[in-house]
Amino acid sequence: MKQRPNGRGHLSAAMTFILLFGLVSLFSDMTHESANSIRGAFLSLAGASAAVIGFVSGLGELVGYGLRYVFGRLTDRTRRYWPMVILGYTLDVVAVPALALTSRHGWIFACALLIIQRLGKAIKKPAKDTVMSFAATQEGVGKSFAIQELLDQIGAVLGPLLLYVIMLFQHHDDVFYDYRNCFAFLVIPGAITLFLLWLTYRKFPHPENFEPEPKEYIPFKIHKSFVIYILGISCFAFGFIDYSLVVMHFSRRSLFSADTIPLLYALAMLTDAAAAFVFGWMYDKHARRSLILATLIATPFAAFVFLGASKMAAIIGVILWGIGMGAQESILKATVTTMVPKRSRATGYGIFECCFGIAWFLGSWLLGALYDQSITATVAVSTVAQLLAVGCYATLRLQSASTQRQAIQH
Repeated sequence: MKQRPNGRGHLSAAMTFILLFGLVSLFSDMTHESANSIRGAFLSLAGASAAVIGFVSGLGELVGYGLRYVFGRLTDRTRRYWPMVILGYTLDVVAVPALALTSRHGWIFACALLIIQRLGKAIKKPAKDTVMSFAATQEGVGKSFAIQELLDQIGAVLGPLLLYVIMLFQHHDDVFYDYRNCFAFLVIPGAITLFLLWLTYRKFPHPENFEPEPKEYIPFKIHKSFVIYILGISCFAFGFIDYSLVVMHFSRRSLFSADTIPLLYALAMLTDAAAAFVFGWMYDKHARRSLILATLIATPFAAFVFLGASKMAAIIGVILWGIGMGAQESILKATVTTMVPKRSRATGYGIFECCFGIAWFLGSWLLGALYDQSITATVAVSTVAQLLAVGCYATLRLQSASTQRQAIQH
């Protein structure tokens, strides 16, 4: 695919693709992050117990992450990038507005739709990250994934705020009915998502052409550095406590009023976007160092959130949590692009996402169980796990420096 020169006032074809895909992510996140902000309450009103809600949430994450390896392998075998992306996005954004069809006691139907939504993410993510990586190699992988994450998180902030505005204009005594109306309204950002996706496909039907083919075929081998990296991101995911547990802690301690808690989530998402942008730009110049720095900054979040006794400590903890999320969505993905050859990249992303998701699921489950026994122990395990991730990243940095020295000597 020919690249248009970077003249004044002109974007390259690769950057145009990145921005268009970023807008797709923005409206997609408006759709499903809106649903996430009221999901638990809606399922409860539909008749689901707390145990069911917890199980379905965990199962959804396991499906959403665990199957990414399967679909990553399938994408690499078929090279059908766009069909996988389009199918995944369609399931993702159609399942959410369909929750408006849930009957008064239809929690089983609602749970099934939520699992379908996570399945859609599993199908699209390896293919989506792969086509993004093709364009990113032309513009800087850190910067490109940072821009994409910035737009993604703008949608994550706007979505819950949109539902808040919709709720203000509803005058029903039945909250379940109000929630169903909210889901129905989400058909609008869902439709915009699919339209922008179609527009991007028509303009760039072969995004693989952005990245030149290697001069020789390089098979993907799970080498030592990739294993160390997977161990690192798994430790990070295990120790990075899910936000649902953070909100539960705030609620139990009555640190914030009920109407303030959504604003804290918006703060976390804004921090996520800013951190992704900053560390993404830093990654292109200082790859391994940015991984270490971002994780070190985020590591104390659990201590501020769970051991701090003031609102200010809690707010600092939320900001640090947002920094960790920003790193996760930008530079962690960018690293896969630099470690996996083009023809096997969807498989590499599938392995990355699968391991990350399983570690996140296990960490959320086990740290949640530990919370009821000892908050201090919960913070300690979270902190140690993230410091182990820093150790893995530092090992990668040393390996990279050693390899460069050997290359210079030869």
